[in-house]
Amino acid sequence: MAVYTDVTEGELTAFLEAYPVGELLSYKGIAEGTENSNFLVHASTGSYILTLYEKRVDKADLPFFLGLMGHLARKGISCPLPVTAHDGTVIGTLAGRPAVIITFLEGLSLRRPTAAHCAEVGKALASLHLAGQDFQMRRPNALAIDGWRKLWAASRDRADEVEPGLAAEVDADFGDFERNWPAGLPQGIIHADLFPDNVFFLGEKLSGLIDFYFACDDLYAYDVATCLNAWCFEKDFSFNLTKGTAFLAGYQSVRPLEGEEKEALPMLARGSALRFMLTRLYDWLTIPDGGLVMKRDPTEYIRRMRFHRAIRSPSEYGLT
Repeated sequence: MAVYTDVTEGELTAFLEAYPVGELLSYKGIAEGTENSNFLVHASTGSYILTLYEKRVDKADLPFFLGLMGHLARKGISCPLPVTAHDGTVIGTLAGRPAVIITFLEGLSLRRPTAAHCAEVGKALASLHLAGQDFQMRRPNALAIDGWRKLWAASRDRADEVEPGLAAEVDADFGDFERNWPAGLPQGIIHADLFPDNVFFLGEKLSGLIDFYFACDDLYAYDVATCLNAWCFEKDFSFNLTKGTAFLAGYQSVRPLEGEEKEALPMLARGSALRFMLTRLYDWLTIPDGGLVMKRDPTEYIRRMRFHRAIRSPSEYGLT
């Protein structure tokens, strides 16, 4: 979440008249994240999230994202729901951007998740994978290897400004991925961005999953690998084996991983680390400083890439 596009009170008041949310009481921008413009809106009927979709979200993909939220909610996954306008539509236009109002989930995202929290995330991710199996819409992963290539082409010439030798290192990784990327593993709907700021907790209990705007069809084990990156590393870049063990045990208590999925985890985790390094690198080099946009340092994912490159057995992640 972030704020790229300002919205005036008058614009928002007029926009909300199309939805059954009551009168606008207050609103404020949400600074976390880097993808869309988001606002917390307090109306007379309750609190909502307003999202304006920016450059990385294709308007043609919105029915997939919004339909998926509704499908998962009907399957028992706690996630926000789009609010339908009086005319039966969901997607409107505000400040020249496609925009939606979605319901507000109670809970807090965690700054310091524990192993118990990681176990809950594992269970929730596996439940999401199972719940999405009969969702009828499909969306290829726009940030698979071909998408990484485009980001790399736009960033490579300046990559060594972030860390000397990074360009050659990433070039070598691409060669390895294109030769050895896993194929034929179980796949279906994945979240693809289940970071701590996209998971809400009330105490130790997981209360909801948000931000489905990278959701797509891809390998389930790739989603698992992304969560290992997002949840199981510490601030000093070290991998927390206790958290990894808890997360993987939680996941497998709902959906056991197949043997080939387990063996593929080091490669998938390394690729996932490269994917998030590249989006951060691109933003780091291209987004101006200041404003309500929080840029994320790519160097922590460079460290993750190197950690995964040294892994020799999936048991090093805590698999039993």
